[in-house]
Amino acid sequence: MRAGKKKLSSVHKHAFFAVGAFALSLGGIYTMSSSSLFTVTYDPQKPAVKDEAPVPKAPVLDKVAYDAKILAVANNPAPSTTTASSTKPTLWPPKTVYPNPGALLPFNRILAYYGNFYSKQMGALGEYEADDMLARLQAEAARFEAADPATPVVPAIEYIAVTAQESPGKDGKYRLRMPESQLDHALDLAKQVNGIVILDIQIGLSSLESEITDLDNYLSKPEVHLALDPEFAMKNGAKPGTVIGSMDAADINYAAEHLAKLVREHNLPPKILIVHRFTHNMVKRSEEIRPLPEVQIVMVMDGWGSPAKKIGTYNQVIYPEPVQFAGFKIFYKNDVRPPSTRLLTPAEVLDLSPQPLFIQYQ
Repeated sequence: MRAGKKKLSSVHKHAFFAVGAFALSLGGIYTMSSSSLFTVTYDPQKPAVKDEAPVPKAPVLDKVAYDAKILAVANNPAPSTTTASSTKPTLWPPKTVYPNPGALLPFNRILAYYGNFYSKQMGALGEYEADDMLARLQAEAARFEAADPATPVVPAIEYIAVTAQESPGKDGKYRLRMPESQLDHALDLAKQVNGIVILDIQIGLSSLESEITDLDNYLSKPEVHLALDPEFAMKNGAKPGTVIGSMDAADINYAAEHLAKLVREHNLPPKILIVHRFTHNMVKRSEEIRPLPEVQIVMVMDGWGSPAKKIGTYNQVIYPEPVQFAGFKIFYKNDVRPPSTRLLTPAEVLDLSPQPLFIQYQ
């Protein structure tokens, strides 16, 4: 049972097609006789059909199309014919496992609004009223679709389901779990825009296992995915917000394997696992992170600042350490703090190498 409602102390669209086939074929045409008995007049032009409906074929992944798409998304610059850099090997796309059929990436782009419904300071989800927020989310999705018509955009509600806290709380874990009513609200909002839900966890001094398994009832739903925020994973015992936390490849692999287990148990399409990052030390041993057929992993550049600063951070912490897919975060407020004067445009974001397939607005 998850915690009841509390105030903060701080701080593929998945559509299931129920395909029903009820077929009745007798190979002829019925007529009614004068004695009110059925007789059958056979139509030789009508082919005979078996009584049983055909078993639908299992979906398959088009690997040729998949390979072509991830190569395009790598957005590698054209080789130079005048410099030695033309022989430099490219890092993207990384070689990973193929996903199971039904995976959202790379054939879609996910665009998420981030935050917590209790807080106007934590992001767009709490800052705007629901109808206004959803309209803004859809408007941003339309801007990215216009910039890249070849890649449909899936709206997402990235809700901070476990928030890091300044105070230890009764159990000394420096985190607060959101009540089910708020998680259900996130699901309802996503449904209104035919989107998905991403549950973000800031574990504080708790354990990753404890916080993920507490959300299993939601993660077992096909439209619900997971995000990890290493910034607030305080393995050194420090209070959240005083230093930048971190996660190891073993932590991220544990989360992926746990999601994969839920996918297999509940016959779900592949899950998305988001990992936020803006320094090298936030994610240790990234080369050991292992995507799975059931779980697609996205490393998201989570830093704020001017356009040049954000692009520089992306090139420093995302490009050199490829895992599977890349993402990019835009802060409506922090990104325009002086001396910065504007947000990056969709065209500028999509010009990055690799091209982000996950976009988040806070």
